[in-house]
Amino acid sequence: MKRLFLLIVFVSISLSIFSQVRYDTLPNLPDHYAKRLAKFKTEPVVTGKIIFAGNSITEKGNWRKLLKDSSVINRGISGDNSFGLLQRLDEIIRYKPSRLFILIGVNDLSKNIPNERVIENIYAIVGKVRSSSPKTEIFVQSILPVNPSIKDFPPQFSKQGDILEINGQLKKYSKILNFTFVDIYSHFLSSGDTLDARFTLDGLHLNAAGYVYWIDFLKKNGYL
Repeated sequence: MKRLFLLIVFVSISLSIFSQVRYDTLPNLPDHYAKRLAKFKTEPVVTGKIIFAGNSITEKGNWRKLLKDSSVINRGISGDNSFGLLQRLDEIIRYKPSRLFILIGVNDLSKNIPNERVIENIYAIVGKVRSSSPKTEIFVQSILPVNPSIKDFPPQFSKQGDILEINGQLKKYSKILNFTFVDIYSHFLSSGDTLDARFTLDGLHLNAAGYVYWIDFLKKNGYL
């Protein structure tokens, strides 16, 4: 009960602050966001499945093929941030997923949204899922590292220090807030403390080998 109370408090505080923020919280691709959300709302609701939710890194993953499971649901939207995911969370919760894998936050950082606000939003997402779908196992995945040395890397995402801070806070409070923290950051890290060039297209997004590497990690560690 104490954990549930804390989660409800986080949600209430976050929603209150959400109405007062002055920085740009819109997804990077608002038209794409609207089209994807409209598509989601037309799909049949089948409960108890695995859902991956997040931004472009999630959207570009062919999770059904990777997992050889046609029932896996992809709720990634390119350009989305923690504000967008929090706003559209009801559409995900209606599926009452058995497992929910969340990866969000790097687009917030590209807009210089404060780290503490990103963390609060992720905690609010966890709290809302926990209160509305208590049987769902929640896996919050760390924000991936980036690699500014790769050709075509978008410089506004060069936020390695902020990524480390957010990941650290997510890990620190995972047990208190009753979610599983999944450290994919370390798994994708090169010897130079950047995103391993073998697994990325532009230093930010993953290539096909990166998704296979990701799924293998989740399977080997018992998350799937």
